[in-house]
Amino acid sequence: MTETPFDILFEPVPIGPVTAPNRFYQVPHCNGMGHRMPRALAAMRGMKAEGGWGVVCTEEVEIHHTSDLSPNMEGRLWDEADIPALQLMTEAVHRHGALAGIELVYSGMHALNLYAHTPALAPRSLSSGIQPGQARQLDREDIRNIRTWHRQSALRAKRAGFDIIYCYAAHDLSLAMHFLLPRYNDRTDEYGGSLQNRTRFLRELIEDTREAVGDTCAVAVRLAVDELLGDQGLTSDGEGHDILALLAELPDLWDVNISAWSNDSATSRFEKEGYQERYIAFVKSLTSKPVVGVGRFTSPESMVSAVQRGILDLVGAARPSIADPFLPEKLRQGHVEDIRECIGCNICVTGDTQFVPLRCTQNPSMGEEWRRGWHPENIPPLKKPDLEVAVIGAGPAGLECARALGQRGARVTLLETRREPGGRVRLESELPGLSEWRRVMDWRLTQIDKLPNVTCYPSSHVLAADVLEAGFRHVFIATGATWRRDGIGRARWQPIPGHDLPGVFTPDDLLAGLHPEGQVLIFDDDHYYMGGVLAELLVSRGCQVTLVTPARLPSAWTQYTLEQERIETRLLHLGVKIVLHHKLDAIQPGGCRLSQVLTGQVMPLSCQAVVLVTDRLPQDGLYHELKPHLESGALHTLRRIGDAEAPHIIAQAVYSGHLAAREFDEPQAEGTPFKVERIDSSGVG
Repeated sequence: MTETPFDILFEPVPIGPVTAPNRFYQVPHCNGMGHRMPRALAAMRGMKAEGGWGVVCTEEVEIHHTSDLSPNMEGRLWDEADIPALQLMTEAVHRHGALAGIELVYSGMHALNLYAHTPALAPRSLSSGIQPGQARQLDREDIRNIRTWHRQSALRAKRAGFDIIYCYAAHDLSLAMHFLLPRYNDRTDEYGGSLQNRTRFLRELIEDTREAVGDTCAVAVRLAVDELLGDQGLTSDGEGHDILALLAELPDLWDVNISAWSNDSATSRFEKEGYQERYIAFVKSLTSKPVVGVGRFTSPESMVSAVQRGILDLVGAARPSIADPFLPEKLRQGHVEDIRECIGCNICVTGDTQFVPLRCTQNPSMGEEWRRGWHPENIPPLKKPDLEVAVIGAGPAGLECARALGQRGARVTLLETRREPGGRVRLESELPGLSEWRRVMDWRLTQIDKLPNVTCYPSSHVLAADVLEAGFRHVFIATGATWRRDGIGRARWQPIPGHDLPGVFTPDDLLAGLHPEGQVLIFDDDHYYMGGVLAELLVSRGCQVTLVTPARLPSAWTQYTLEQERIETRLLHLGVKIVLHHKLDAIQPGGCRLSQVLTGQVMPLSCQAVVLVTDRLPQDGLYHELKPHLESGALHTLRRIGDAEAPHIIAQAVYSGHLAAREFDEPQAEGTPFKVERIDSSGVG
């Protein structure tokens, strides 16, 4: 077999008593399925093993009812009854020759125990976040109990078929990490004070786990070596380094990262590929054990470099394995251009933060492996091959629909009004920090170029008469949406007075190259990324920007993508004035009138221009013009997709296009069109 520069990534790596078949390591990651949806979870993990990931791990798995992470849906291994659900995953992973890892966790004060109704436990009595109530301080008996529970869970994990058992001390989300940190641990007994004492609990967990299962299972430690808090937290040149030095040879594997989760999973808007290397590069100098780390690695060259330079032994990935479960297999086959690269938007993270199954902007099949039976690489061919289809609009929905229809065997004509395809993705990827979002269009255009049965015609403005004259019988409308110019949105159901004055802009204007000058007010009633990135753009062009939002936080929805604090921090550093919990009541020459959301108190604000970031309007006029011809039988298929159907995030546009392509030429499902995991209550009295 011909050697390639990537062969090093396919070398086996011994990890204690087990051996990873290659260096591709899916680190533990949350997914919104957890113990509630074990079949969906097993199918998702199994798909990654099929795609070539040598190690596939769970998410956090609770070891006891006093570490109840509800309402978040994580794994659960409280007792023997939880083994069968986890066995579904190990069997799915082993079926393809990969190792299965489990991240056991006792979450301490971060386990709210909302379901169990028991006190949280912590090194000292303290509160966490905005939740009322405090954790109870652990005594020695509590510590002995938790060690016993962890050991019992390790034994259960072994019986469930796991090959790698984790001791978790990362993300500020586990008791083992809380013991390490002086801000939580002010104890004066053998578990507090010196670093050696604060490390004692983690050491005991590792030793207990090795003794219990180390004969056949590898023991891994997931450790945060830096919290990006300076001297207020762990640092990679301070105690993060020293903790690892104290425990260097105890586990079989070190899984190292930075804390908190928002740092470990930073979006591409703020961090680029390999960004964690500067914090974890020291680890291999302290231990002979294999090391895995992350950094949203998407390029094979970066992966090879990290191994060759002695930074990592195994290339860790969560988000890249979600975007492309078949990344390793594509690389093994030499199809680098087919890798569906992660764009770093963190839509996958919103599954966990909103307690629903994860999704992915790049990979619309993610989370659908079990409930819809979707495979990321394979789509059933059309029952009637060579059906001729028109897809009108080459934005994210249209590109995905055309690509998937082409893969199914349809003859697709893709028509785009603009000179370049890509729609909103092409335009928005030019905004500050969003360049990697262009991968959504680039990957699909690459795949379309490989399909001889898909032809794209840019600069093609299409009317209803053109569609009918061309003789198309199957038509998909992906004509997108435009931002409203009247200010109607979540906070207002009537137009804002003065919206038609000169100097009032929408995001579409700025994306088209028009730019206000001087003092600019951005009214952000969208609450995702657009208001914030436009503020950055205008500051870079010399404007003095005030961001006004009815929400209590700027870019409020980005709490779910873990980037809200970074966005707000950046805006403040840029000098953007932020006015929270206010509505825009009127636009006037030279200024605006705001009102406080609750009290209605009026606040005047001077400005020379206004940017309205409110609702969007579906551009579905062509659909409505063609609909009578569907009813008359001249058209056999007419379907809106993406923003033309309902304006939404890019991930939903891609999903909409993919779903339409899969459902085309298929019988309409009766009832719920996907499987639902339900509790079998038969025999329950």
